[in-house]
Amino acid sequence: MRSREEIMEAIRGKVVVSCQALPDEPLHSSYIMGRMAYAVSLAGAQGIRANSVEDIQEIKKTVDLPIIGIIKKVYGDNPVFITPTMAEIDALAQEGVDIIALDATKRVRPDGTTIETLFPEVRAKYPQQLFMADCSTFEEAKTAAELGFDFVGTTLAGYTAYTQDRPLPDLALMQEIVEKISTPLIAEGGISTPEELREVMKLGVFSAVVGSAITRPLEIAKRFIAAVQ
Repeated sequence: MRSREEIMEAIRGKVVVSCQALPDEPLHSSYIMGRMAYAVSLAGAQGIRANSVEDIQEIKKTVDLPIIGIIKKVYGDNPVFITPTMAEIDALAQEGVDIIALDATKRVRPDGTTIETLFPEVRAKYPQQLFMADCSTFEEAKTAAELGFDFVGTTLAGYTAYTQDRPLPDLALMQEIVEKISTPLIAEGGISTPEELREVMKLGVFSAVVGSAITRPLEIAKRFIAAVQ
């Protein structure tokens, strides 16, 4: 197991690549995500963000990089689906994920809790675990920092009902967090080009996650096809 310091130093100033494919996507396969992680590691990625214990186990067979783990699970019509309850946190902790990321928005969770009521229980249960807060606004990031998250992220900016009008990547939000919150920011969400990534890193973020622009060929192909239609 890596120490807290080793994990943080490994991704400081570096790029983390999200290797995920949902059940309705062509590349949905733990084996394929393992190969995807191997490919991006050869390119120089210094961390992987992955969804599900099965994918994480396969990825661990192919790369020795810090993993930001999540479990996407939908409970009825509740909008919170990124590691939404203690059950998903338990599963990731038992797998030994380096960093566990969870929805840290202000929305009520499937079990009726809010992040303010859930996270103190999570921290008490797993005092040594690193946690990342997936947020959509500055206020949510500030709350997450006050609750004791190890990292805050802009993962959900543009994806909550009250932030759908935000441009992505949300550079203004990232800059405000860097300037006003001491908790390390892992910038994520809508980073689509190397040029955008460069602009994000110039803000002084701790690390950045790039996903769809690298590891979702269906979405990448759609952009090219749309350009000539």
